[in-house]
Amino acid sequence: MNIQVLKSKIHRATITEANLDYMGSITNDENLMEAANMIEGEKVSIYNITNGERFSTYIIKGKRGSGVIGLNGAAARKVMINDLIIIISYASMDFEEAKNFKPTIIFPNENNQLK
Repeated sequence: MNIQVLKSKIHRATITEANLDYMGSITNDENLMEAANMIEGEKVSIYNITNGERFSTYIIKGKRGSGVIGLNGAAARKVMINDLIIIISYASMDFEEAKNFKPTIIFPNENNQLK
């Protein structure tokens, strides 16, 4: 039996952009993606701490070291610049394997830089 488990988490990232006139996705600083073990095109869940919105999208790579966290397309309506969000990805794995799996969790600072 396979189950869904937390794979990666970027906890309390700050929205820096909201681009309504863009194909839907979330733009993530490449440094944060690597640190969180996330890749371009990966499906992620977005949990907006500031307003309670919850939705899913996919990642596009942002400029390394820029601190960019931007919601694009329709998802841009669910955030405002400076909102705090949680970005989560899940993985499907065997139940027994999942018992020993350790997710990658990072905590960027207020400028979306690694501490």
